Amino acid sequence: MKDFKLYAITGEEFHPERDLIEVMEEAILGGVDIIQLRDKKSKKIDVLKKAKALRELTRKHDVTFIVNDHIDVALAVDADGIHVGQDDLPLEEARKVVGPDKIIGISTHVIEEARLAEQGGADYIGVGPIFETNSKEDVVDPVTTAYVKQVVEEITIPFVALGGIKLHNVDQVLDAGATRICMISEIVGANDIKGTCEKFIAILDEKGAK
Repeated sequence: MKDFKLYAITGEEFHPERDLIEVMEEAILGGVDIIQLRDKKSKKIDVLKKAKALRELTRKHDVTFIVNDHIDVALAVDADGIHVGQDDLPLEEARKVVGPDKIIGISTHVIEEARLAEQGGADYIGVGPIFETNSKEDVVDPVTTAYVKQVVEEITIPFVALGGIKLHNVDQVLDAGATRICMISEIVGANDIKGTCEKFIAILDEKGAK
């Protein structure tokens, strides 16, 4: 997979008056290089419509497109990959479905899960939530930057830190060794989405994140 450093997940509840594609395009123009469609409440047909539109947008800008959970939708729109949680389809089974060339990302909360993901052939892992977050329901307790340090020491596949990351605390995450960060509300709920992303990119560049 192409490397990345700023990852945005959709969260339409944070921009109820704004169009999904308009919001995500602003994020891309601000420097986001990977987009994940995350929609756990809409009907499948509506998720498919959003996925088609986002696939078109991400192709236009040469940005990686990931679909959360809905493997059938990901395949239908030829997304670049999927993201699964610990309670979703196991990695081995997911790989059988999507094939060898699609990206598979897995959420992890403890080092044992990260090890298993790497051993199982995941392309990247999510590490979090680092801080308290209200962007997801049924979220686990914060893993803190201590988990980031563990992953830096042990895991060789790419990882992205996420969960409660804001402009005011992102330095703590990068100082712990993260070089890729992911946000939902801090990006899509911002008044100036492009400008917010540019600020994150500037901090990442200043810290030497490649």
